[in-house]
Formats: sequence, C-alpha cells, structure tokens
Amino acid sequence: MSARWIRLVLGGLFGAVLIAALYFPILQRRVKQDAKLQPQTEEQARRELTQSLTPTPSEPRVKAKLYWASNANDGSLTPISIDLPLSPDPVLRSKQLLNTLLAGPVDPELRTLPPDAVLLAFYLLSDGTGIADFSEALASSIPSGIESEQLAVDSITRTLAENVPQVMRLKILIHGQEAETLAGHLDLTGSFVVNPKAAQATIDPAAESLLSSNANSRH
Repeated sequence: MSARWIRLVLGGLFGAVLIAALYFPILQRRVKQDAKLQPQTEEQARRELTQSLTPTPSEPRVKAKLYWASNANDGSLTPISIDLPLSPDPVLRSKQLLNTLLAGPVDPELRTLPPDAVLLAFYLLSDGTGIADFSEALASSIPSGIESEQLAVDSITRTLAENVPQVMRLKILIHGQEAETLAGHLDLTGSFVVNPKAAQATIDPAAESLLSSNANSRH
C-alpha cells in the first residue's frame, strides 16, 4: 500500500474518531433527557396545579375541612379545619383541595394518599361528575388492601363533599386511563358518590359519553 493511501486511511480513521467523540456527549444528553421526560411531565403538573394555592384578591382564605386518617388508628377519617385560599370556581377549587390533601397532614402517620402521587388533571362534567386523573403512584405506592384503598378514596370524596357542592360523583383515572382497581382491591370502574343527592339521580348519557372520550383521549 502506498504512503498516500496510508495517509488517507489514517485520516479517515482520525475523522471518524473525532466525529464519535463529538457526538457521544450529545447522545448521552439526549438519553438522559428522554429518561427524565416523564418525571418532568408529572412535576410540571404538580407545579402548575399547586400554583393555584397562591392567594389572590379574588380568592380569600376560607376555612376548609380536609379528611385525613384518625389518630385512633382504627381505619376511620377525621376532618381537619385549615385556612386555605380557595377559588369559587368548582374545578379550580377541587384542584386546590386535592393538592392540599396530597401534601398530607402535619403528622405523616395520618396520611391517606401516597406522598409521591400527583394530581394530573381534574374535570367537572355537566351532570356533576368530577374526573380526577392521578399519576400512577396513587395505585403503585398505596399499601395494597381494601382498608387502605377505601380510606384513600373516602378521604378524597369526603373532602370534595365538604367543600365543593357542585361535585356529585367522582371518577378516578390513573394516568389518563380507567383502572379496574386502585391497588388490587377497590373497584375503580364505576364512580363514587360524593353528594348524597347523586344517589337519587342518573348519569346523563351525554356526560357519560364525554367521560369515556376524556379517558380514551389520554390513552
């Protein structure tokens, strides 16, 4: 092989090594960004929704009742009165309350919801059915068992019933999808009664169709 070809081959190899050296750090950054994409999405949802807790002149602080576990450790709930800046809008008000519930009580032993769970969205249909979309942590991090699962849902529904009369029923989604159970026991395929008046009413078919389309759109 002539010296000219040797120089060409060596030059090509050097160029390939140089390109690889320059591209590899970029590839590493892209992989890391992709790996962090989902947590950032949930964290962004947390930031956006918890921003609603910031008081404004139109949102005076009011005394709200939130339901956490009882000190008696008997599987019951106890209402705790807290001064919160709550919006008169039922959707925003529901987000504010559920984010406060997720933040937990002062005593972590009285928590009813996993600390890493995130409220991704909340909708209110025309028939009074609220749709609360939580991150997967609500199902994966909660202790499996009918008592703990029921306690979690009861704390949500009773908090909404106490503070948002417009919410008649509650449908819980996990990451935009309907789940069969919360953590293996409590049925999530239906909706939960929030306002007792809802037990005497039927779900509007149009609203039920909208609920289904909202869930399917997130698949």
